[in-house]
Amino acid sequence: MWLIFALLTTFSWAFADLFYKRGAVSTDKSSHIKTVIMVGFVMGIHAFGHMILNRISFSLIYLVIYFPVSFMYILSMAIGYFGLRYIELSISSPVQNSSGAITSILIFVFFTHTLSVLEIGAIVIITSGIVVLAVLEKRDSGQSLIREKIDNKYHLSFAAIVFPILYCVIDGLGTFADAIYLDELSLIGENEALLAYEFTFLICAVIAFVYVKVKKEPFNLFKEKDRGVAAIFETIGQFFYVFAMARNAIIVAPLIASYSVFSVLLSRVFLKEKLAHRQYQVIAGVLTGIALLALSEALEY
Repeated sequence: MWLIFALLTTFSWAFADLFYKRGAVSTDKSSHIKTVIMVGFVMGIHAFGHMILNRISFSLIYLVIYFPVSFMYILSMAIGYFGLRYIELSISSPVQNSSGAITSILIFVFFTHTLSVLEIGAIVIITSGIVVLAVLEKRDSGQSLIREKIDNKYHLSFAAIVFPILYCVIDGLGTFADAIYLDELSLIGENEALLAYEFTFLICAVIAFVYVKVKKEPFNLFKEKDRGVAAIFETIGQFFYVFAMARNAIIVAPLIASYSVFSVLLSRVFLKEKLAHRQYQVIAGVLTGIALLALSEALEY
């Protein structure tokens, strides 16, 4: 079941990535803050609904217990939102989601795991594909993505590249901490982790909303179509994510990170960002890795 949850998360976050990019406004200095507001409000609504409909008893202590994980996730996401103003999705997403490799390595180093040959092969293929895709995009950036004179929406510079790298490191550490909380040591239940994260994001959104209003920045919740849709997909993905991580974190982390591959495909279809044949080859390789994971899970039953 963990594989289904992981794939649902992967596809949800791929679409979220697409709408994040559509909603990013390079001329708006508060664009990333407004995205945080939309995601936080949507997550907050979902958290209250999930808690009430499923009659979940939630203590505020869980906010404190899970805060280190929530903090790293929210910080990495805010950095990612900021970076989307300056760099194409086809570059930022693969670089950012190399974090899955960091998480798997940390879990393998600090905890004991027995993996089948198929699982090891799948992890290597998926992780390698994500990294190779990022390298290909970075190598080609000097030729096709320097937009200072061509397109004001993109400004590829040292700072622009730093954002997805920071996201990668912080998110990788956050996912590793999540694996400890949910899978390795089971410090918190799935529902408690989900609610703690979403309520923490809601608190951040409220603070950000007050900030935007104090600064008198133009912002209307009901007119933020792209950010709103991105927030919905983000929340859907988060819902399935905690349940997947609680089952098999060392495999789930790199698998979910492969949503960057689908983000690249979506960016080609909807944002008209160009892809080379070698990129399609890498994408096919990652899909092969996912198929191997599916085969591995089927053989277990």
